[in-house]
Amino acid sequence: MKKVAVIMGSTSDLGVVRKAVETLDAFGVPCEVHVYSAHRTPGEARSFAANARQNGFGVIIAAAGMAAHLAGAMAAGTTLPVIGIPIKSNTLDGVDALLSTVQMPSGIPVAAVAVDGAVNAALLSIQILAVEDGALAEKLEEKRRRDGEKVLAADREIAAQLGGAYGTISKI
Repeated sequence: MKKVAVIMGSTSDLGVVRKAVETLDAFGVPCEVHVYSAHRTPGEARSFAANARQNGFGVIIAAAGMAAHLAGAMAAGTTLPVIGIPIKSNTLDGVDALLSTVQMPSGIPVAAVAVDGAVNAALLSIQILAVEDGALAEKLEEKRRRDGEKVLAADREIAAQLGGAYGTISKI
């Protein structure tokens, strides 16, 4: 199975990135976590991206805040899929990172998830790997089934609390 690289621009991103690592681990997807900066260690970031395919990676997740150039820097150095996680900052609540992540020039695509959307970045990575891995695809189907069951259980509970399927707002 291909590995997923999880790259963060700073250790301050670890709180968000940890959720991606935990999700990948729950699916049995191997990953490596590194800290590279698009601005402070551009040579190392580019070298990692350029060698990622030959080093057994199938997807790169890049998490960065503020200017959030890391995902773009990774994408510029590889043809592997790159998923950007814009990280929320104190300055603009992550809108700056979101815009930097999604506004890539034609020819250098970066997929983007929500601000601090590490779980979805991991799940998208798993979906990409599952194109070639039937067992992984089955795990995704099972997760979706369980998630759907939770929603339907919540629906039944609300219906019971409100006196049937058509409870009234006044009972809340």
